[in-house]
Amino acid sequence: MKYQLHLAHLYGDLLNTYGDIGNVLVLEYYAKKMNIELTSEIISLNDTFDPKKFDIAFFGGGQDYEQVIVSKDIQSKKDSITSFINDGGPILAICGGYQLLGKYYIGANGERIEGIHALPHYTESQINNRFIGDIIIKNEETGEIYHGFENHNGVTYLGEGEKPLGIIQQGHGNNGKDKSEGAIFKNVYCSYFHGPILARNGNLAKRILLTALKRKYPNADLSEQENLEIKFTY
Repeated sequence: MKYQLHLAHLYGDLLNTYGDIGNVLVLEYYAKKMNIELTSEIISLNDTFDPKKFDIAFFGGGQDYEQVIVSKDIQSKKDSITSFINDGGPILAICGGYQLLGKYYIGANGERIEGIHALPHYTESQINNRFIGDIIIKNEETGEIYHGFENHNGVTYLGEGEKPLGIIQQGHGNNGKDKSEGAIFKNVYCSYFHGPILARNGNLAKRILLTALKRKYPNADLSEQENLEIKFTY
C-alpha cells in the first residue's frame, strides 16, 4: 500500500535560517523509503492553515526582521494551528518556530514578541551572549541520542505539560541552566538544533513520519515502516 501524507511548511518563504528547509528534504527522503508519498505546501502571509488538510507541519527559524512579520501574521492562524496540535498533529519546530509556538520571546532590541500560546514555554533574551556550538542530547524516554549544532540568543523555559526533547550531554540547550534542550508537547517536537536537525538524526525523522501515519491510518499494518533501519552519520 502506498501511503500519502501532506506537509505544511509554515512560512517557508520567509524562515529558512541555516538551511533548515533541509528538514523537509530529509522527511521526503525517508518517506520514500517508508513507501510514503509526501507532498508539501508553503503556508505563508495571508494564507489559511486548514488543520484537516495537513498531516505534518514544519516551522523553521529566521532573522528577527522576518520573525516579527511572521509573529503578526500567525495570530490569524492561532486557533487552527492550536487545533492541529491538540488533535495530535505532528509538528517539527526549530528556533524561531519553536519560540513562536510558545507564549512570547524577547527580541534583540528588548521588545516582547507575541507567540500563539499553543505551547506553554516562553523565551527571554541574553545580553551580549549567544549559545553557539556542537550539542548532544539524550531523550530520557526513548534513549535516543541526538547530535546537532546550536546558535541562539534566546533562553527558553518549559511550561506545564512540556518535556525536553533531550537532556544535555554536551552544549547549552534551552537556557544553559536546567540541562534541557527543546520540547515535546503532545506530538510537537521543538529544538534549537540547526543544520538541519533531521539530516543527522534520521531516527527523529522516522518518529515524526510514523506518528503522522498512525494518526491518518490508525488500522494500517505499519510493521515494515517501524522496522526501517536508520543509518547514522555524525
